[in-house]
Amino acid sequence: MSYDFDAGFDADTEEMRDMVVRFARRELDSPGRFADAEDFRRRWRLAGKQGLVGTCVPGDFGGSGLDAVAAAATMEALGYGCADTGFAFSVAAHLFAAVMPIVEFGTDRQRGAWLPALCSGERIAAHAITEPEAGSDALRLRTRARGVDGGYVLSGSKCFITNAPVADVFVVQAATDPRGGFFGLTTFLVDASTAGLTVGRPLDKVGLRGSPTADVHFDDCLVPADAVLGAEGSGATIFSSSMKWERTCLFAAYLGAMRRVLESTVEHAREREQFGSPIGEFQAVSHRIVDMLGRYEAARLLLYRAARALADGTADEIGPALAKIAVSEAAVQIGLDAVQLRGALGVMDGEAEALLRDALPARIFSGTNEIQKNNVARALGLGRRRSAVRR
Repeated sequence: MSYDFDAGFDADTEEMRDMVVRFARRELDSPGRFADAEDFRRRWRLAGKQGLVGTCVPGDFGGSGLDAVAAAATMEALGYGCADTGFAFSVAAHLFAAVMPIVEFGTDRQRGAWLPALCSGERIAAHAITEPEAGSDALRLRTRARGVDGGYVLSGSKCFITNAPVADVFVVQAATDPRGGFFGLTTFLVDASTAGLTVGRPLDKVGLRGSPTADVHFDDCLVPADAVLGAEGSGATIFSSSMKWERTCLFAAYLGAMRRVLESTVEHAREREQFGSPIGEFQAVSHRIVDMLGRYEAARLLLYRAARALADGTADEIGPALAKIAVSEAAVQIGLDAVQLRGALGVMDGEAEALLRDALPARIFSGTNEIQKNNVARALGLGRRRSAVRR
């Protein structure tokens, strides 16, 4: 296999992708584990100078103005060139789950205040929705936002929040009307320096170790009225929109990681000899690699189909869900196969075992794959109909 991401991209997109791969290999190398916030920010600022943390933000606010297809292409190239998939994941979570809601629902003042620094790499954003008792069922949030003179008071806790240890602003989902159902949630832009907001210690994870993750606590945090993103009661709508971006474009980083591991696996099968022959000549090995390639290509087709629908305004609930399922399941299986084909080498530190570890969370975040199947079934008119927002 050679570096060939043929998906009908124009010359500008191909040139951009090549640039991203070269940049990531040169500048984003790391041990793959978050340990130093300053080093993380150093690499983040470099990524900002390359336009990676603001790819689909309009140029008026410091972004590159790319559509969903080009943004996915950029993330795929980042995942291919950056061996630290956790860092690529942090970039994508910042952009698609936190920055794009500001682009799509923010006021002119909010956009002007936050987007330029979020696109340049000067600041980092995090999306805070998950709670201990509200993962897949996003309408059961216990974090409350109580209206007071001039603003709101936020109280509650969030868990497993990507980028929390380094975030400068949090896009927070809270219940303004606990009995309001779909219209009971409201989204807030909360500065990390807000009194009463505290971030827990970085969490250890089996995968995506280069992406800092922590719990976040709100102890009677007073935020001004103009911290509301969109309008009161529009939180579920904002969340659903961000998930279309995340389930499509974020997962493109996994495509790049899969391609990188596929290429090295083919090379290993050509060079590793057993019983006097390269192992790639054994049918059991070659067929497994063909299956790996088939899973990768099928997932890639579904993802770019969803990206094109997002770009032209025809995105539905089915496309992003199927793309998310296909990419995450393919990444896990390709990781398993890559480990198996390397034998003992596969369980040593290396990109095969790293892909497997990094892929395991992908079946859970952005809504578990089981929930995605429920969403698709519901869109097809199957299963129970409930007035709930599922991850």
